[in-house]
Amino acid sequence: MNPQQNWIMEDSDPILRQVSNDLVFPMSTNDQELINRMVSYVDACYNGEDKKYQIRPGIALAGPQVGLTKKVIYLHFNIKDQEYKYLIANPKIISESMLYAYIKDGEGCLSVINDYQGVVRRRNRIIIKAYDLINKKDIVIDAEGILAICLQHEIDHLNGILFYDKINKDISPNKLSQWIRY
Repeated sequence: MNPQQNWIMEDSDPILRQVSNDLVFPMSTNDQELINRMVSYVDACYNGEDKKYQIRPGIALAGPQVGLTKKVIYLHFNIKDQEYKYLIANPKIISESMLYAYIKDGEGCLSVINDYQGVVRRRNRIIIKAYDLINKKDIVIDAEGILAICLQHEIDHLNGILFYDKINKDISPNKLSQWIRY
């Protein structure tokens, strides 16, 4: 399946503001097709084929971004020689740290074409329960740093929230110094 840019819903599409439903099993053919699109798109980016397919590079997608209003997330990226690859359904944050974190250059999103400047406050560490669609079993993900930030960003999509909804331009430098910067 060759990924296409037109698979990604833009932030003006009302589907991105809907709260997603749980993914139910057995999955419908349509659900499976849209999940396959998510995987195909992100894996093309992971494999450095974004220019080949003329798509915007990205590391993760949530169901609503491809028109699937079900709780599904796919992410695939490397940080410091550590590969992260999760295709999960029905994620639920069950624990979060008191420590906050942010990405110093700001967050981006495949569904958001315009640039939005500012800090998005995220928890530095979260624990998620979900169903692993790759290994077909319930899992617990203990995520910290960029992985935790990415998962929170994608879970927000499942709740109709975009990253720029959470930008706080009034955060003092003193407050930022207490957070972990990535």
